[in-house]
Amino acid sequence: MTDYAAARTAMVDRQVRTADVTSYPIIDAMLTVPRERFAPAALRPVAYAGEHLTLAPRRVLLDPRTFAKMIDAADPGPDDLVLDLGCGLGYSTAVLARMAAAVVAVEEDAAMARSAAATLTELEIDNAGVIEAPLVDGAAEHAPYNVILIEGGVEEVPEALRSQLREGGRMVFVRMEGEYGWCELVTRIGGSLARRRMFDAAAPVLPGFERQAAFEF
Repeated sequence: MTDYAAARTAMVDRQVRTADVTSYPIIDAMLTVPRERFAPAALRPVAYAGEHLTLAPRRVLLDPRTFAKMIDAADPGPDDLVLDLGCGLGYSTAVLARMAAAVVAVEEDAAMARSAAATLTELEIDNAGVIEAPLVDGAAEHAPYNVILIEGGVEEVPEALRSQLREGGRMVFVRMEGEYGWCELVTRIGGSLARRRMFDAAAPVLPGFERQAAFEF
């Protein structure tokens, strides 16, 4: 029988702290949220492994190191409204909910959205809600957001999402160029978007976030 509490501590000590993530709110959240509860039943014994967990075609639960460093880059605070795009089964939402004022999670897979909402309710996480909707649309009805976290690979960010970022807000995602990628931090400053490459990372490109082919005669 897997000792999930011990596995959770080992994950933080060996994958998060060693990746130069030292923020107490991140450490506390990842030590507290039971990651196994948000993994497919067959993958719960390996929920704390240092790899992405496959949820569906081109959909993964990001590995702990990548996820922790993305949150570190986004720097959500206790007064922030966060948009969690592609929440999957809800793990990212649960972690972010311990750090932010409120989290709006968007998931387009109906079964995953239902599961995420149910688990969040079971764990009495009451400052987060799950919306079943296309990821590329975000959730404009609750915008603007202080933080937008995209849980997967991105070749091109849809304009609809860029417009939902508040002045001073941060958007974080894994930018993919072919087989290679990196975490990118986008900040809205004075109405413009500034981009910064943070660290190497890779993830499957989310459906709808592919680069659109240019028209040629």
